[in-house]
Amino acid sequence: MNFCVVTFGCRANQADSFRLEEELCALGHTPAARESADLVVVNTCAVTAAAERSARQLLARLAREQPATRIAVTGCYATRQPERLERLPCVVALVPNSRKTNLASVIGAAGRAAAPAVLSPGAGGRTIYPLQVQAGCDERCSYCVVPSTRGPSTSRPLEAVLADARRLAVAGYREAILTGVHLGAWGRDLTPRRTLGDLLAALDELPGDLRFRLSSLEPMDCTPEVIRLVVRPGSRFAPHLHLPLQHASDAVLRAMRRPYTFDDFRRLLDTVRAALPDAAVGTDVMAGFPGETEVDARQLEEALDELPLSYAHVFAYSERPGTEASRRRPKASSREIRERAARLRERADRLRRRFEARQVGTERLALTLGDGTVALTDNYLKVRIPPGLPRNERVRVRVVRCTPLLGGEVVR
Repeated sequence: MNFCVVTFGCRANQADSFRLEEELCALGHTPAARESADLVVVNTCAVTAAAERSARQLLARLAREQPATRIAVTGCYATRQPERLERLPCVVALVPNSRKTNLASVIGAAGRAAAPAVLSPGAGGRTIYPLQVQAGCDERCSYCVVPSTRGPSTSRPLEAVLADARRLAVAGYREAILTGVHLGAWGRDLTPRRTLGDLLAALDELPGDLRFRLSSLEPMDCTPEVIRLVVRPGSRFAPHLHLPLQHASDAVLRAMRRPYTFDDFRRLLDTVRAALPDAAVGTDVMAGFPGETEVDARQLEEALDELPLSYAHVFAYSERPGTEASRRRPKASSREIRERAARLRERADRLRRRFEARQVGTERLALTLGDGTVALTDNYLKVRIPPGLPRNERVRVRVVRCTPLLGGEVVR
């Protein structure tokens, strides 16, 4: 059977999809382009209404253009609103997140006798492996449906993570990104209880040269222990932290049920910058949360102008029925949300360009991606380099320009 997995949403979803692809390949099935696949698995997201709409549009297009193709739907949208999807043509299986790990058997993809999946950098078009260490979330942000679709926080045992890391190193991977729905919660549900710092320390001691990058880490989980491990000379961890702020108004943060203040975030950022002046430090911010005033919006814009960040992802508030935020008043109009998000994106673009300009003339450890003409630096810059190198080559790159595109040269 030829199959294709289409993924919407976060790195946790991407990690789920990668694991499913490995499982299907191990069962004797063959990955293919979506247009020629016998089975298309759509791994959905429910974080925003736009993500749900994109999934519905893809499913309708598949049914219209490939009526003979079998479709399996999984992920958060399939968990949250299965009744909206199970009636669509060609959908042969609707698999909630609770059964996603057994998806291959649920959709009847028994195939031949299972064999170990053959991993190699570049499989599925990915040079960097998404290594999932945690799933689910126990937090209760007032705008988020993830706890209801992903369930409680669940950590993978330490030995299972270490075994996967060893397997990746043997397969030739040079970098893995540690992913989780709430990465910083890793270890809290284990017996004995552990911390993310324990996991990072164990990974740091593994033999070989596999390096690690942290995915999104909540500010309250970026502990001194985590920072110490990232900044340690010879560390296996990329100097790159993504710390979601969401807002600069303490009133809005309280309404969001975020467990920190803006000053807490600013002090954390100062600590990180003092230890890692050239690190990539990114954030997420949200425009138009219910109750956000124009004064609040301007406060967030000023924060992006002043904070020593490398980049920012801007999200327009998306109403999620059933959440606490959906019942809050007053609500900004669609036009106001769009305008506020646009102003934030202008500032995010300035942040990115400012950080890139500061890196011109520096030399960074990097990994070649794709056809070898792009290198991802340890501090999260995608730098165009001359052709001639294969994918997955570790190099040193000197950044030589930042306009019109970030460009560099390989330092031999």
